[in-house]
Amino acid sequence: MVNSVEKLGGQRILITGASGFLGSHLVRHLCHNGAEVHAVSRSFHTSDISCLRWWHGDMENIEFVKNLFHSIKPNVIFHLSGLVTAVPNLEFILPTFHSLLTSTINLLTVAAEIGCSRIVLIASLEEPELNHPEVIPSSPYAIAKLASSTYGRMFHRLYQTPVVLVKPFMTYGPGQNAYKIIPSVILSLLQGQAPKLSSGKRQVDWIYIDDVIEGLLAAIQVPSVEGCTFDLGSGELVPIHAVVSQLVNLVNPQIQPLFGALPERPMEKIRVADTAYTYDKLGWQPSTPLKKGLELTVDWYTEHQQEIEYTR
Repeated sequence: MVNSVEKLGGQRILITGASGFLGSHLVRHLCHNGAEVHAVSRSFHTSDISCLRWWHGDMENIEFVKNLFHSIKPNVIFHLSGLVTAVPNLEFILPTFHSLLTSTINLLTVAAEIGCSRIVLIASLEEPELNHPEVIPSSPYAIAKLASSTYGRMFHRLYQTPVVLVKPFMTYGPGQNAYKIIPSVILSLLQGQAPKLSSGKRQVDWIYIDDVIEGLLAAIQVPSVEGCTFDLGSGELVPIHAVVSQLVNLVNPQIQPLFGALPERPMEKIRVADTAYTYDKLGWQPSTPLKKGLELTVDWYTEHQQEIEYTR
């Protein structure tokens, strides 16, 4: 794989959604390797690190996006912002439309006008497969991500906008939101409570956060991959109940998880990453085994348990 350090020094890199799970890890990695990082968040942040500047604003506002690009003139953009929930409730239609699709169109339009060397858009495994005879999204999030990815491909084809799409599979690791399945189970176990779950039968392609970050970095450094979509996953399916069992053994083997206590989510996708294509084009492959990744994640939540505001 391309050395993740060699081309970062001095680059002006814009990261939207920089305070989120992926964004915060990416910011730390880029700063550590000498990039000039401009981080965007809706919430207010400050930094005393010389290589990092925070910008407070809303990517749904086209004037904010224009001012941002004219002020920074970024070489590379990682577009990570947007409401992330696969809950199929009607109430999420408009919020996901605006936070995911409007923000993406604003960013692509301004980038096409001003220019940059690479834009990385985050695709989702929740997006329906386009080669399926009936393209039926499973949630407002899924349709908004599908539309965002499609706009990215259109901008590349029509306007030669240097877009690369990266699709992380089920990412986990330190600092993830407590409502996600792995931190939720860990925190329940640390509190001596039996985690409540659905059947746990769903097969999932799990990927550790550090491996995803390396994939994102490869996506900005490898030449001539614009217009491509890359899966970042392990290439293997492991059922949720097997991961939960590993967590129970790591944290508290005396607790029995309550499988079946929650309903199944309808239309959930079972997909495995095409790691061969990603390795062929980007030279990327995951390096963290699931067992090791879960151990690192449990260690982090054990250490930070008291700092986490956890509500059910």
